[in-house]
Amino acid sequence: MAQRGIREYDAKRLLAKYLKDNLPEIAFDFKGVLVTPETNWDELVKENPWLTTEKLVAKPDQLFGKRGKHGLVLVNAALDEVKAWIGERMNKDVTIGNVTNELNCFLVEPCVPHEKEYYLAMTTEREGDKIYISAHGGVDIEEVWDTVKEAFIPVLAKDNIEEIIAQAIPEEIENKENVTKLVKALYDFFVDYHFTYLEFNPFVLEGNKFCPLDAVARLDDTAQFECVEKWGDLTFPTPFGRKSTKEEAYIKQLDAKSGSSMKLTVLNPKGRIWTMVAGGGASVVYTDTISDLGGAQELGNYGEYSGNPTTDETYEYAKTLLDLMTREKDPQGRPKVLIIGGGIANFTDVAKTFDGIVMALEDYTEKLKEVNARIYVRRGGPNYEKGLAKIKAAGERLGLNIEVYGPEAHMTRVVKLALEEKAA
Repeated sequence: MAQRGIREYDAKRLLAKYLKDNLPEIAFDFKGVLVTPETNWDELVKENPWLTTEKLVAKPDQLFGKRGKHGLVLVNAALDEVKAWIGERMNKDVTIGNVTNELNCFLVEPCVPHEKEYYLAMTTEREGDKIYISAHGGVDIEEVWDTVKEAFIPVLAKDNIEEIIAQAIPEEIENKENVTKLVKALYDFFVDYHFTYLEFNPFVLEGNKFCPLDAVARLDDTAQFECVEKWGDLTFPTPFGRKSTKEEAYIKQLDAKSGSSMKLTVLNPKGRIWTMVAGGGASVVYTDTISDLGGAQELGNYGEYSGNPTTDETYEYAKTLLDLMTREKDPQGRPKVLIIGGGIANFTDVAKTFDGIVMALEDYTEKLKEVNARIYVRRGGPNYEKGLAKIKAAGERLGLNIEVYGPEAHMTRVVKLALEEKAA
């Protein structure tokens, strides 16, 4: 599972559609717009005339919290005030904690007058999901955590979920029946859309009118193949404080043009352990295993390629990775390690993708030798025997140190072999 944050705007947008289709008796009329450096205000107002008729709230939407404490929430303002306020902050650096980054995306939505604020959060764990709810929202929830009640939903629970939720609704919350229905619908949304974390602090429910005033959301991005229609045109923004490298930007561009999936995050440009993993789930397994075996600080990247990419797409991905890996020798003279892995593919043609990897190895043969690279390959799936034979033959022909394993070898075992060999 790869947890990735999404914008508050997107969390509310998806939720509004879900509640309209699944709980129409609860009204959530979401209106919101994103403002970036490219935004044309005249066109935005033309498409959203409510911007000129309602009092507004504006705040950055860049995956960081405590915006109010940092003076980054404008409340009950007219459009001209919002434009001026955003204009003063757009493309300006701000420091949150120990992290500094540029503000470049703001959420603008109507200001919602209200009397009572509540807190709600949901998170997924190995044994099930937890729901946290309090009648005291809109504050530092940690300071009033003793007011939070918890509901635990086991993995296999089906019939009594609403009853479990009802027992966790604090007595101070009015309209308990409506709140129970709402929380049940929000939990269904959490499950159906494969969220790993969802928080509304605060949310308002007055009569049948619901409004999450603030939202934090993370999705399991390995569910993208299953949720492509539900999520729609959803992007995963770069976490606040982290700027994309040109290599990450290139792979993101490659991914956007492909029907397949290609992801790359550079963790440590000077790292000695690099992975080229097929499949989001497998990428988590390899990364966790490397970390468990003490290699976390040496890991150069995190990423995956999947969805049956073409030979050319795989070549571009592998070439980018090999370029990063071979830029510097290890200061202590130890070999660089590349693990080319994956589970057992369902439909990705292993031989076709390995043609692309072999092409990249040919381009970077001398550089791989300069960093004394050791390459470990483990793969299964359609045409895997042919693919493994190709890469093994390429290693012998190019004089590269390549060990090849099929699905008979466990993924974690291959990682252990690679790290033990490196240590030796």
